Amino acid sequence: MEFKFKFKCLILLLCLCRFKPATVVINSDLPLGSGLGSSAAFCVALAAAFLAVTDSVSVDVIRQGWHSFGEKELDLVNKWAFEGEKIIHGKPSGIDNTVSSYGNIISFKSGNLTRMKSNASLKMLITNTRVGRNTKALVAGVSERMLRHPDAMAFVFTAVDSISKELTTVLQSPTPDELSVTTLEEKVEELMEMNQGLLQSMGVSHATIETVLRTTLKYKLSSKLTGAGGGGCVLTLLPTLLSPTVVDKVIAELESNGFQCFTAGIGGNGVEISFEHSS
Repeated sequence: MEFKFKFKCLILLLCLCRFKPATVVINSDLPLGSGLGSSAAFCVALAAAFLAVTDSVSVDVIRQGWHSFGEKELDLVNKWAFEGEKIIHGKPSGIDNTVSSYGNIISFKSGNLTRMKSNASLKMLITNTRVGRNTKALVAGVSERMLRHPDAMAFVFTAVDSISKELTTVLQSPTPDELSVTTLEEKVEELMEMNQGLLQSMGVSHATIETVLRTTLKYKLSSKLTGAGGGGCVLTLLPTLLSPTVVDKVIAELESNGFQCFTAGIGGNGVEISFEHSS
């Protein structure tokens, strides 16, 4: 993984900086190989930095010390980030680099990416099981199950598609008051639970994922695996009205099992850049 990152960095450097010398220092809190798009975030940050320092794109000041990219500039960042993703993944979907570039939420179907504007401000607890997973093997396992049970699996995938469409509608529905926010979160919880059940029927869950599900369920919280499954990370919705004390208890219990926990908002900003000038 480290070699591929270095190679990817070199390729982007040569393409965008035209053989100019550069030193790249990377700091990241994202765990690698856990289904959180760490390689895509790396590619987007790298492409944005190289394009900015070579004056290939213009940036706008959004707040003290930070700059944002315009739509055309973001398109260019995303294009180069996708090229970087190809180096490590071969045939990536483009979802991860697009989310990292533009921010907010992406709807993906049959190779088509649609950028969405969510009216909901959701907060998730992300639990890293610290179990690596073999995406190719998991995909192959699902394919084999489809061959053995074609009719049943067809219904499973249809149900997954229906859940995705409903979630898209829910996230874009207006939330003018606290009551409507609570109603929206309850719908998201139910959809997450249904989706997790379908993923389990596909055979992509894992003993550690089930441990996270049981633990969060004790606190009446809804969770589902993310990424390819088979380990990796689990998402748990943290309702707006949930007590911080409960969150602390959940995290403490999960971490006592050796898991890594952190929280994140859904639908944040895309790539931004800060320039530091040495004196």
